[in-house]
Amino acid sequence: MYLAIHVPDKPATVKDASERYGISTNHLAKVAQRLVQEKIINSQRGRGGGLSLAMPAEQINIGHLIRKIENPELLECFGSNCSCPIESVCVLFSALRKAQQAFFNVLDEYTLADVVKNKHKLQQSLLLARAV
Repeated sequence: MYLAIHVPDKPATVKDASERYGISTNHLAKVAQRLVQEKIINSQRGRGGGLSLAMPAEQINIGHLIRKIENPELLECFGSNCSCPIESVCVLFSALRKAQQAFFNVLDEYTLADVVKNKHKLQQSLLLARAV
């Protein structure tokens, strides 16, 4: 979201984003690295470098994005190496799998452009808007 609403008067950096959102720089750097690997964002090193979206916000699906950067295996039984003896008859597993599918089905309905439609309010909240 930060890159979609960033005002291009200076480079978008992990440090700036982490300070504005109040989250760990190390954590955000790992997320940014993963997004670069997935070709969702670009990273340019050096003077004047920074982060940018690799494609228009309208082409970045939120469900796809979350699947790429988060671990969708909520429990061991969601993975391929499950050794649980009741997996095949476990009602909890079935309920959690159904809930996860519903979660992603909803996220699949949104793009990055959809979630930053209130761009100016988001910019104001992060103090990104240019002074007029």
